[in-house]
Amino acid sequence: MKFAIKAVAASVILVSAGGAFAQKGETVKIAWLDPLSGLMAAVGTNQLKSFQFLAEEFNKKNAAGVKFEIIGIDNKLSPQETTSALRSAMDQGARYVVQGNGSGPALAIMDALEKHNARNPGKEVLFLNYAAVDPDLTNSKCSYWHFRLDADTSMKMEALTTFMKDQPEVKKVYLINQNYSHGHQVSKYAKEMLKRKRPDVQIVGDDLAPLAQVRDFSPYIAKIKQSGADSVITGNWGSDLALLIKAANDAGLNNVNFYTYYGSVTGAPTAMGASAAGHVYMVAYAHLNLPGEINKIVVDYKKKFNDDMYTGAVYHAFSMLDSAFVKAKSTDPVKVAAVLEGMKFKSFNGEVEMRKTDHQLQQGLFISKWEKAGGKYPLDSESTGYTFIPVKYYEPYVASTPTSCQMKRP
Repeated sequence: MKFAIKAVAASVILVSAGGAFAQKGETVKIAWLDPLSGLMAAVGTNQLKSFQFLAEEFNKKNAAGVKFEIIGIDNKLSPQETTSALRSAMDQGARYVVQGNGSGPALAIMDALEKHNARNPGKEVLFLNYAAVDPDLTNSKCSYWHFRLDADTSMKMEALTTFMKDQPEVKKVYLINQNYSHGHQVSKYAKEMLKRKRPDVQIVGDDLAPLAQVRDFSPYIAKIKQSGADSVITGNWGSDLALLIKAANDAGLNNVNFYTYYGSVTGAPTAMGASAAGHVYMVAYAHLNLPGEINKIVVDYKKKFNDDMYTGAVYHAFSMLDSAFVKAKSTDPVKVAAVLEGMKFKSFNGEVEMRKTDHQLQQGLFISKWEKAGGKYPLDSESTGYTFIPVKYYEPYVASTPTSCQMKRP
């Protein structure tokens, strides 16, 4: 969910004043490759609906005058399946691909596009990554054809630990994460940054659980309880977070604060409910009750699907593409990629920039807390009556982390 509404409005004026751009009337096919089966199917289904809903919204009015079409394909959260899905999408004419669940599938797309784009000039495909946050994707493994719209793991941990260092009650921290690249990175950066900012804090546990396989987290909760931890840091998402919090509630673990990356994602709000109020924090570039244009979209989505539109980067993807099409006067991914590099615009979370060095979006981040909805924050998550209320906002420079990317441009 993101972009400079003013910039879009200005572009519309330019279109009407200067005549149609070369791309006006084109259909832009966007392939969505994420899970629609398995334990993470609920997350994927929500995000596919979000892309389809935003495509409809932008088709009513976009500055470039194009029509967006979403091709949804189940990648089963597998890198191998993702590669097959990508081939199918390209066969159907998709020149843009979006994906976000799992850094393994993201890397599979990047590897495949490096080869495809080099071998097929004139048929290049561009990858917009809306949620795969392994820092390596914009560091050692960076690719010219990959643009990340989410804040990466290190950026979120920079903001989260900046907040935690000022919380005197944080003394003993337990780390529990999913056993794949993202989970490993959350653990790594939590230890490094807490040591730098709060050397007095003890790490009293560091667990890795299999991704999307654990159905009962009570053994992990028992270990957290036994450790004497006052705080838990977790990058878990989907069922792995919902079931973790459910187990914590079932065990009466209400004297421990959870610091999460994905507390608003499908299943977690329902698992938290009233018993987690005041005990769960989230670091993210958005929250449900953002003001302005995005608020209407979130409300309309809820009315249509009785579901939450929590993946703000979906809005960002359409807004960025629309703006880039106008500036490039083309939908050609090669011309669009050149325009996206270094692009700056006003978004719902402040001014953002697609850093040219590594194609990592630089953006402000919120720390929000699970509390009763109401007042300035009326929209609740999953009809629980509770929502994540912002308690701190960090400007982009606070969470920005350096990159080792050596970008190879075509």
